[in-house]
Amino acid sequence: MVAEHSIKQAPCPEPATDGHPDLSQTLQRVRVVLVGTTHAGNIGASARAMKTMGLSRLVLVQPKAKLDAEAFSMASNALDVMDDIQRFDDLDAALAGCHWVVGASARLRDRPHELMSVRQAAEHACATWLLNPETAQTEIALVFGREHSGLTNEELGRCHAHMMIPANPVYSSLNLAQAVQIACYEIRQALLSDNPLPAALESPLPASHDAVEQLIQHWQSTLHELEFLDPQNPRHMMQKLRFLLQRAQITPNEVDILRGMLTAVQRKIRQTGQFNDV
Repeated sequence: MVAEHSIKQAPCPEPATDGHPDLSQTLQRVRVVLVGTTHAGNIGASARAMKTMGLSRLVLVQPKAKLDAEAFSMASNALDVMDDIQRFDDLDAALAGCHWVVGASARLRDRPHELMSVRQAAEHACATWLLNPETAQTEIALVFGREHSGLTNEELGRCHAHMMIPANPVYSSLNLAQAVQIACYEIRQALLSDNPLPAALESPLPASHDAVEQLIQHWQSTLHELEFLDPQNPRHMMQKLRFLLQRAQITPNEVDILRGMLTAVQRKIRQTGQFNDV
């Protein structure tokens, strides 16, 4: 946690909205993640943008900027959001506990992810995760990259989907805080929408981001022992396996089964000193 300002401001939950008494609680399940932010003012402005839409969970990953006077000045009356900022050294740690992650991308990338407009992403987030009784305890993350270069391909690879803001193609450059404002607005509007929700999910709840990443790390170490991977360049293969698991929406029980299998393979390798073809 960080608390680098002398003024503490108590959180101010908004009153219940007709038909949506749990709006504040639902918005607590949405975290906004800023990666490698370079300008302090953008952090403060993002906090203000979030609070105007009822969101409060702001996460920083390896920020280049310090929370200085400019940051708190740009935050205006969102000092409670600033005081509760969380910092992490890597994106995986920041996404721990999330079941759906969408990354902002200003350009098309050659990646096998679902590409959505920011409104489509918000509608999907609400219908599938935030308002679905089957997923009442899940959390989601909206991930934004650096001001000048956005998210790397590796960071986008950690996301289940990518979202774009359909701006003027002649001049589509948005300030970071403006992008955060638009995404938070769309989440709020989707939550307040009177459109009927789709039928509840019939499949089990998918595993969390961190559980899947631990499985991938276990898988990678096993493939190293099998000498299947080039230890100097394992990322390409492991990224393909990550895409596979994201598409499959693997469940916690399936994670346990696969990790049990990998443990058995590793045990056999270490017992025999080699891997024999069956």
